[in-house]
Amino acid sequence: MNNFELETLLNGFLKPHLIKDYCPNGMQIEGKPEVIKIVTGVTASQALVDAAIEQGADAVLVHHGYFWRGEPEPIKGMKFRRIKALIENGINLYAYHLPLDVHPEVGNNAQLAKLLGIEQRGGLEDGNANSVAVWGELPDAMTSDEFAALIERGLNRTPLFIDGGSDKPIKRVGWCTGGGQDYIDLAASKGMDAFISGEVSERTTFSAREQGIHYFGAGHHATERYGIKALGEWLVKNHQLDVTFIDINNPV
Repeated sequence: MNNFELETLLNGFLKPHLIKDYCPNGMQIEGKPEVIKIVTGVTASQALVDAAIEQGADAVLVHHGYFWRGEPEPIKGMKFRRIKALIENGINLYAYHLPLDVHPEVGNNAQLAKLLGIEQRGGLEDGNANSVAVWGELPDAMTSDEFAALIERGLNRTPLFIDGGSDKPIKRVGWCTGGGQDYIDLAASKGMDAFISGEVSERTTFSAREQGIHYFGAGHHATERYGIKALGEWLVKNHQLDVTFIDINNPV
């Protein structure tokens, strides 16, 4: 497939034009015109770029790419080495951030719900059809220990648990993958029993305790590895492309 045709295909599916983001979505680095082999991963780190080179990939497709708002603009140091490796090897880089978080089929939030068996009900942000934070319900209410065990089994890592001080079983759950911990306040205002995100801040502890909502920090990388993997699987199933997901370990 032509590299710009692949970008058009991905844009049509993920619809980045509908979402205000902190980085450019779509093709970030132009490489060779013909894309046959694609490597997907969460972040376009040097390790992922090196793995793509080793596999002879024509493109890298990620959730976390480059050129974030507010980052230093000069292309030097770590940024230079990554981009130099991509350009020298003719590898296209495609990145989709918030469009991949919110997509109803392959999005990070949708995939996390599928993994944990949560039935997604809607967005937490009123009036926003592309709400980054969402909510849903468990089929059966659980204790906080049972819910933590469910997350650990699903993500293969023990979540950080902040006890909200409520004895009420967990049924209504809000979540936002990645760095969405500050949506805990919105989740509390909407009557959620628990909130899941990837990271945690110092203030998250007191938001949970003072508003009676349990918080589960399940890992930024761990909660966002499933969207990009599902997107690659969609390309394989619907467009017969050669796609390999590479999971670069990240404990955060």
